[in-house]
Amino acid sequence: MSMLDGPRLMPQSGPATHLVVLCHGYGSDGNDLIGLAPHWQKALPHTAFVSPNAPDRCDMAGAGYQWFPLSRLDPQETLRGTEAAAPKLNAFLDAELSRLGLAGDRLAIVGFSQGTMMALSVGLRRNPAPAAIVGFSGMLAGAETLPHLDAPPPVLLVHGDADQVIPSAALFMSATALGAAGVPVQWHLSKGLGHGIDPFGLGLAQKFLVDAFSGRAPRSGPVTTPFTR
Repeated sequence: MSMLDGPRLMPQSGPATHLVVLCHGYGSDGNDLIGLAPHWQKALPHTAFVSPNAPDRCDMAGAGYQWFPLSRLDPQETLRGTEAAAPKLNAFLDAELSRLGLAGDRLAIVGFSQGTMMALSVGLRRNPAPAAIVGFSGMLAGAETLPHLDAPPPVLLVHGDADQVIPSAALFMSATALGAAGVPVQWHLSKGLGHGIDPFGLGLAQKFLVDAFSGRAPRSGPVTTPFTR
């Protein structure tokens, strides 16, 4: 199995005490999502950031990458895709944690779009559980396969109500399924936002990561709490 790789941003101060792994969307690459790290680095000065390129060149965007082929939002297609790509992402997470000398509960996984599918699929099944999972403009793949979790990581989902790629209904379906599985999930729907990330969502994610790394984020559920402006 070839190891994933991508751009990194080392801690602003001292050795890394935590790691944030950013999973990009379909047809993009690690250089895109690593751009989130500078927005959070001041609040997380001891955190390392890395955004790996997905394992395969994108079927529909020659310069970008994909976690798995995706022709439409078919539940079976997304489930098969996340399951096939999970071992490569898990191997990368393990390698990065080992390289930094960190335990698995010092990890947060952040995803965008298809990267959110991967962050949820992998993060909810890791042992030990990561400190947090953040998903922008994505969805939970294979909700029916998710077992009830005894010690799940807290999850934040952020979506735009004008998203024409992954409809905002996916936010509510995902949050409901996560809550039913015992996952503490918080969510926010951004008015007028399409398939992207806005400054308010960035701020919510920053606070969520800070709270999770300091042990203040909820770690038992179900909690389905909306954030409002």
